[in-house]
Amino acid sequence: MDLRDTKNCFVCGNDNPLGLKVRFELNKAGRTASGIFQARKEHEGFENVIHGGVIAAVLDEAMVKLARHCGIPAVSAEITVKFKAPAAPGDELSVTARILSETKRLIETEATISRGPVVISEATGKLLRIK
Repeated sequence: MDLRDTKNCFVCGNDNPLGLKVRFELNKAGRTASGIFQARKEHEGFENVIHGGVIAAVLDEAMVKLARHCGIPAVSAEITVKFKAPAAPGDELSVTARILSETKRLIETEATISRGPVVISEATGKLLRIK
């Protein structure tokens, strides 16, 4: 299976008019990824609250993109998200991810989204290595 980036990706694609356009900085040596984004009104679930699925999508993207950047082609097998605080349209949010461990088949990762010092959400993920 060939996993190719697309400019229409909801999380990081430049050509998706409704997308988040997250710009990731990837550190292969440190096995970390980080990015900044600003969700908009069209990403709401409740009034003035960014939808939890949008937050989960960013966490998932950060973990998978990091693995791929580190030379590990993988897809999400499991993701657990804990929501700590709401985010509102216009908030500047930062996402960070790191690889915790890997085996022949699974890569364990974690990611966090914050608004300054306030943690919005945290996730752990198990990624399935593909060939």
